[in-house]
Amino acid sequence: MLTDEEARHVRMMEEELARLRAAVGELSFLNALAQQIGALHSSAEIIETIVRRALRAVGAEQGVITLVDRTGEDPMKTLVRQMGSGLSANLFHFHQSLLGWMLLHKQPLLINDPASDTRFQGVEWDVSVRSLLSAPLMIKAEAIAVLTVYNKNAPEGFTADDQRLLSIIAAQSAQVVENARLYEEEKTLLRLRSEMDIAADIQRDMWPRQAPHIPGYEIVGRSLPAEQVGGDYFDYLDLGSMRWGLAIGDVSGKGMPAALYMAVCRGLLRALAGGHPEPHDCITELNRIACEDSTSSVFITLFYSVLHAASGRLTYCSGGHNLPVLIPADGEVRLLDRSPGMLVGVMPGITFDSFTMHLAPGDTLVMYTDGVTEATDADEEMYGEERFLALLEECRGCGAADIGNRIFDAVASFAGTRQQSDDVTVVVLRRLTS
Repeated sequence: MLTDEEARHVRMMEEELARLRAAVGELSFLNALAQQIGALHSSAEIIETIVRRALRAVGAEQGVITLVDRTGEDPMKTLVRQMGSGLSANLFHFHQSLLGWMLLHKQPLLINDPASDTRFQGVEWDVSVRSLLSAPLMIKAEAIAVLTVYNKNAPEGFTADDQRLLSIIAAQSAQVVENARLYEEEKTLLRLRSEMDIAADIQRDMWPRQAPHIPGYEIVGRSLPAEQVGGDYFDYLDLGSMRWGLAIGDVSGKGMPAALYMAVCRGLLRALAGGHPEPHDCITELNRIACEDSTSSVFITLFYSVLHAASGRLTYCSGGHNLPVLIPADGEVRLLDRSPGMLVGVMPGITFDSFTMHLAPGDTLVMYTDGVTEATDADEEMYGEERFLALLEECRGCGAADIGNRIFDAVASFAGTRQQSDDVTVVVLRRLTS
């Protein structure tokens, strides 16, 4: 028969032995988790393993890792969800209030009676949630995700030991989850870059590969997108009988949306030009189609002209585009003295007007987009129309290719290292003197 002192000593030893066994079990669990994670290569499999093991470790029905997104419209994204076998398929939802608590306190949270928990008064929990245990996944003092398990498979609910173990799992899993998130972002970025590379190649293929040979004329065109793809556009159309359609345009916006709209307008103009010999008819019809079919707020400025090469007559129409600059063989360098007209794709039912000019031998017409005059330097000063006209005055008598190169060089020199926000496109048409 043991004395009271001996019995107390035995109980203490049994309790210590139980603690040691629990510690050995935890170490064994964590070691097995580390080994299993180390043998896996897929980020998704690694994270699924973490959640599945956490469920078994604390005896819960369902577990989920919720990614914290501080930059997106939705601050919560379910990364991985696991459920115990033989359980209902009800998906418990990580509540916004719970996320706010975790981001504020950055510590584990144990709730065995959600409905009566005073910390979350007014929160409507899923009726099937009897208990829950959450632990933040921390990287550099920031919660990047939350590991949550629901419904302990025991009447008393989760225990302090469960909370401690889940905290250890969360701490060891944080870098794995962060690496998985970065890996997915990298894959998405690489895919987008690949798609953008393809889009840039397609857009380059849409621009004329080389200038047409028009006896008695020089013509060059060049476009430099501000981003990988852009919304500027230029084209040459052989209309037969020594008639040439010359187009330059600028779609509102930047990047992929502008590039797609540019491609549509290019195809429409090419389809319409043959059946609408007058530029104003062509742009009027293009505007009608664009207004009928477009549900977005995108529009295009467009300058379209038809050159009658034999006579030098140029009939043109502007749909809200910068008017070209004429460098005459004799006389002052000047903008064409007509209204730029209405933007294309903004207002249905309007008509456009054509105007006619004559290119004499030695005359040069410079068509451009506003990326030229609106280029900015480090002080956010624009290149401007005055500098542009002065440059073209210096280009009097130069060949078309030389003029184009000097424009791009001047804009690049003015902008310096400042990243430009607009595409730059130039088309130069020069009638030769002989």
